[in-house]
Amino acid sequence: MRLQYKHQKFQADAAKAVVDVFAGQPFMTGSYLIDRGYYSTDVMGGGVDVNYGNVQMEESWEGWRNQPIVPALNDRIILEHLQKVQRSYQLKPSDKLEGRENGYNLTVEMETGVGKTYTYIKTMYELNRAYGWSKFIVVVPSIAIREGVYKSFQMTQNHFTEEYGKRIRFFIYNSSQLTEIDSFASDSGINVMIINSQAFNAKGKDARKIYMKLDDFRSRRPIDIIAKTNPVLIIDEPQSVEGKQTKERLKEFHPLLTLRYSATHRADSVYNMVYRLDAMEAYNKRLVKKIEVKGICESGTTATNSYLYLESVNVSKSDPTATLQFDVKQSAGTKVKSRIVSVGDNLYDYSNGLEEYRDGYVVKSIDGRDNSVEFLNGIRLCAGDVVGKVSED
Repeated sequence: MRLQYKHQKFQADAAKAVVDVFAGQPFMTGSYLIDRGYYSTDVMGGGVDVNYGNVQMEESWEGWRNQPIVPALNDRIILEHLQKVQRSYQLKPSDKLEGRENGYNLTVEMETGVGKTYTYIKTMYELNRAYGWSKFIVVVPSIAIREGVYKSFQMTQNHFTEEYGKRIRFFIYNSSQLTEIDSFASDSGINVMIINSQAFNAKGKDARKIYMKLDDFRSRRPIDIIAKTNPVLIIDEPQSVEGKQTKERLKEFHPLLTLRYSATHRADSVYNMVYRLDAMEAYNKRLVKKIEVKGICESGTTATNSYLYLESVNVSKSDPTATLQFDVKQSAGTKVKSRIVSVGDNLYDYSNGLEEYRDGYVVKSIDGRDNSVEFLNGIRLCAGDVVGKVSED
């Protein structure tokens, strides 16, 4: 079975927004000489092995990297392009290029479930077609997300090949398969390395191999070979990736630019927003299902001050239970807590003896048919009902 992908205008718009910021950058492919490092040579002579130790290779091989932004395209012009893009998508124009100390930084906000990974893969192709940039690194917060991103590359490979006439070479960074890094640097096509932040986010005695001179990598550091390619960094879920230490580590990749994709950006990780597709707009475009809001209804009660909220009735093969919120007495005062209760449970005991629950707050019945709970004092709640001291929160 082969999946059919539908072209969505919002995905094309998000890719175009990134490309248009660098309008005027010429199409260029940059070549350079890759450091081949050191190796050990054994010379046979008179039946005796003679080891000449570490010898530097004289020849090097050709590598390919992203060409830097040309000097004519200075920060003032790029800011003007950025502001033009932002106005076209009804975004507040940036006063300056934020995060400029670490290359160029752009942010895309996209609601969960609308094809964020598809969008940044498409953006890679568009940047390659417009400017020749071909080295990309996708940074993800966990191994699970890394595997999901890798699967998305696999599933969309044929789709994008048909559209652009090129195939992306993609791989997961693995410190035991360092030949992939040489291939990443030496291949002239579009290359993508997928890496989870734990692979490089360490220091001291826990420093990762990516920063070490490794014998099986000819006494080179993997990070140095990667940095020479001047890659475009794509941060998937930056709110989960970019702590203070990680931001410093990302600088060692020497990125040409950094693109951040998420539905829930932290305020301190939003740099130069170029496109936004929030939850409401995603719903209006019929891209996601309707958002359901759980209502809370205040119910009449004879209790003086008691607070009680029925979150849900939990039905299972055994007798049903209910999840209740109520006040609990603690050394520093009272605090609202949630607890799963069964028939016969006494809230006076669970609240550590609060007087407001003394009068009959024993669970009499839990009915899964209408999601209700009844107490011995006659109070009956359905899921979403609340009694007692109700605040706006």
